[in-house]
Amino acid sequence: MRTIAFTLFALVAFAANSVLCRLALAPGAIDAASFSTVRLSSGAITLLMITIVMQRGSFRVHGSWISAAMLFSYAVPFSFAYLSLGAATGALILFGAVQATMMVAAIVAGERPHPWQWLGLFVALTGLVGLVLPGLTAPPLVGSALMAIAGISWGGYSLRGRGTADPLGDTTSNFLRSVPFVMIVSLFAVRQFHVTPSGILLAICSGALASALGYVGWYAALAGLTATRAAAVQLSVPVLAAVGGVAFLAEAVSLRLLVSAFLILGGVGLAVMGRKRVTDQH
Repeated sequence: MRTIAFTLFALVAFAANSVLCRLALAPGAIDAASFSTVRLSSGAITLLMITIVMQRGSFRVHGSWISAAMLFSYAVPFSFAYLSLGAATGALILFGAVQATMMVAAIVAGERPHPWQWLGLFVALTGLVGLVLPGLTAPPLVGSALMAIAGISWGGYSLRGRGTADPLGDTTSNFLRSVPFVMIVSLFAVRQFHVTPSGILLAICSGALASALGYVGWYAALAGLTATRAAAVQLSVPVLAAVGGVAFLAEAVSLRLLVSAFLILGGVGLAVMGRKRVTDQH
């Protein structure tokens, strides 16, 4: 029950990031650069407080500047992408790019994919291509490209964090290190600076609750999940984001989005099961 509770909390938090970002940016309650700055800063402060409490008053910054740069290159394109993408579409592109990045990295590292993994990767990429192909219901190309960059960056960040002995401490350090990067973006985007109380509140909720507490919950859930199950349960994140988009943003769900979601999530599911077969054979 503990694992189930932490898993559900983390998945809802991950999906909430998409909804909160869109809620803040769609009506212009805050500019994208400021949203990123407040999100990462509030996330860093929250994680720092949690880490200090758990480590009984002590904390030493470690982590990695490279990982911090990857976290930055996920968070900023993520925010700017949601200036034009719906919550469901953005989450679907993000999730597909993350999983594709991790699959490709495994292949490059020498893993011999099962035929089901190749099929799954092909189906998932077909769904992504079909989603962004020009047409009346296609999402904006720039927004889609930015979200794909965010997904690739998050996939790389996740790969660098595998096997860490102190996931909470490393994540806290990486968040702290990312803040100077995102502040520089805000300086360059000073002409677009625009904040409102509601925009700041939504950014804080995204950083402190959906990001910081969501990651803490996910690390706690991973203690009771196999790698295959952890990958499989993430299939629900774009679905939850779509539900949130319909409920809180009145977003319409197009046939193109439904078909693409079926292909992307189904393809990733095939790849996950193929990876399980490879593991079982070894």
